[in-house]
Amino acid sequence: MKRFGLIFLVIVFSAISSATMAEENYTFDLSEIEKKPYHFGGYIEARPVLYGLDTDAALYKLRFFDDVGRRALLEANGRVLLEGSYEKNIFRVFARLNTDLQYNDHTHGMERTTFYEAYVSAKPLTSVKIDVGKKTLKWGKGYAWNPVAFADRPKDPDDPEQAMEGYIMASADFIRSFEGPLKTVSITPVLFPVYDHINSDFGQNNKLNAAGRLYFLFYDTDIDIIFMTGPSRPDRYGFDFSRNLTTNFEIHGEYAWVTNTRKTVLDSTGMYNLVEQDAHRFLIGLRYLTSFDLTTIIEFYHNSAGFNRDEMKNFFSLISQGFDAYQIKGNRTGLARAMNLAESGYARPNAMRNYLYVRLSQKEPFDILYFTPSLTCMINTDDLSANIMPEILYTGITNLELRLRAGIITGPGDSEFGEKQNDYRIELRAGYYF
Repeated sequence: MKRFGLIFLVIVFSAISSATMAEENYTFDLSEIEKKPYHFGGYIEARPVLYGLDTDAALYKLRFFDDVGRRALLEANGRVLLEGSYEKNIFRVFARLNTDLQYNDHTHGMERTTFYEAYVSAKPLTSVKIDVGKKTLKWGKGYAWNPVAFADRPKDPDDPEQAMEGYIMASADFIRSFEGPLKTVSITPVLFPVYDHINSDFGQNNKLNAAGRLYFLFYDTDIDIIFMTGPSRPDRYGFDFSRNLTTNFEIHGEYAWVTNTRKTVLDSTGMYNLVEQDAHRFLIGLRYLTSFDLTTIIEFYHNSAGFNRDEMKNFFSLISQGFDAYQIKGNRTGLARAMNLAESGYARPNAMRNYLYVRLSQKEPFDILYFTPSLTCMINTDDLSANIMPEILYTGITNLELRLRAGIITGPGDSEFGEKQNDYRIELRAGYYF
């Protein structure tokens, strides 16, 4: 079971009430059932991955232009995540430290250690909480995407449940409960600084930004109204909702309006220019659990600021031309331009406009204990390319997860997934919680 986030260990004692033993006297120490003020836990993961490479794909040529002929790439990944907390009176300190390790025989080794979260909380009243430090807000109701998560890093749609690195901020929560159709209201103001060594990768430096969320629980529907404004990034506004239509059937959605977004657009002649426009991003989805424990998640995501088919084709064509020039003359100019465009947005996950996400997960089929197979499909509905990911999860050993997953790429040339660097990938993930 995933246990990212705060984990409290509660020890529950059972009082023996058997009539045959009623006359015996029992004593126990109340301190043994009190919640401890501190917590420490963690997660260790090993994840080898085998990539079957597509030598005809544009992104293969961009990455392996100096290693042509490579058919496979074996990559070793590791992760160590440690977290701890301490509470005293109205104060709480929480920290989560993450170390990622990666090695392959093309780029060699990489190690990155950083605090994913490290903040101090104060709760002067039951309805008021103040947080200062590095944290994730986790705004939004979507599973694979969160268009309204303005102050968080974007999820990896291929692995949306992974813990993410937060940002440094100051936030507060003010909560009120009521009787009637409107059951709960909460207000969350956020101050978001961006300076040389504080959130410097977020946007324009030496600026202070503000964000906020207004939450309602109205007629059993969760509703958020969210905004973020400031000099570091264009202003953005949005809302989300989630509602259980039945016990096992939930629907959710998000909408975000982002003003004055900028993207670099490449035309068919190889020239590019900066386009500024308002962006509209929305998501609509559902989650359904059957009586036989089949969980279905379906989401559709639209981003009006994504690239269209012609813009992506022009990018792939630039890579091919640059690759040919390098092969014939050793000239890297075209490839360097393509790399710059890739970093500007063309190579980011889900860089185009319309996507469909479908995930089916069956718990313990045929009464096979601790065994959960699943199938995930990420489909680009603009060019009908897709990434299909079958997966097997085994949890029969205490605190240990074994996950075998494959990724199979389908799609014609000049399509987003069809031009990925690999045809398939196979990964084994062994994770231990403590």
